[in-house]
Amino acid sequence: MKSQFLNRIFQILIVLFGISFFTFSLIYLSPGDPAEIMLTECGNIPTPELLAKTRAELGLDKPFIIQYGSWLLKFCKGDLGYSYSMKVPVATKLFSSFITTLKLTLSSLILMTLISIPCGFLSAVKRNKLADYLIRIFTFIGISIPSFWLGLIFLRFFGVKLGWITVSGGTDDLKSLILPTLTLALSMSAKYTRQVRTTVLEELQNEYITGARIRGIKKSTILMKNVLPNVMLPLVTLLGLSLGSLLSGTAVVEIVYNWPGMGNMAVKAISTHDYPLIQGYVLLIALFYMGINLIVDYSYKYLDPRLKEER
Repeated sequence: MKSQFLNRIFQILIVLFGISFFTFSLIYLSPGDPAEIMLTECGNIPTPELLAKTRAELGLDKPFIIQYGSWLLKFCKGDLGYSYSMKVPVATKLFSSFITTLKLTLSSLILMTLISIPCGFLSAVKRNKLADYLIRIFTFIGISIPSFWLGLIFLRFFGVKLGWITVSGGTDDLKSLILPTLTLALSMSAKYTRQVRTTVLEELQNEYITGARIRGIKKSTILMKNVLPNVMLPLVTLLGLSLGSLLSGTAVVEIVYNWPGMGNMAVKAISTHDYPLIQGYVLLIALFYMGINLIVDYSYKYLDPRLKEER
């Protein structure tokens, strides 16, 4: 077990190195001069002399290998560099944006779980009945509607029409958290409800369920003690993947609501060619993805005793 865990950690380090080199290469080859963009945003005229001085200060006048080696050495020491556009350390900006996005991600996952698991169970138990048809219509509509469009509808209705929220956004308080959470949760719950329904229907067709019913065990007891634990295994996998995708893929919703999270920050960093911030963002997301996958893999043996390794 210990050797397998160390092997996984070594694989993660190798993947991080590959991602960092690939990302740094793409950033280096991308069009645009970050020194010119930075000077323009600061209100300075980017003269040739000032551009040359700024590039030298940022280390952009050096060859690619030297730039990457210098960045990698600083990264190994825990230094992610300094943001060109925001004038703050990259680690500081990433941490503040990560905490803001994490609040949105966790609240969305919790609300999505509270919606999808009961609806999925109800749809499976009431198969081909009115409740099942209504839930399936809801999931069909939820999968068909893009999250950004749903966000714009909510923003117009609750922000412009009713005036319950500030349309400009830019804050991460509880009131501003409600609509982004609702937008993401509704978009995801349609997919998860279908997944839960399919898994529950498969479990209800197994022979052990038939045997439990013949022995006179209550249907609610069968669902809670037998079906629910077996549904959790694929659900944990999906939740783990969704947690990673939400942390990296909420840019559209964050822009719609002007939520100061990582997605919004990444879009601004790309538009301003903020190389250190982009590099730090990509590595953080990659590390988080692999960390979640590692946790999910090792959680299987606790959710399903059949998957425990032989000692």
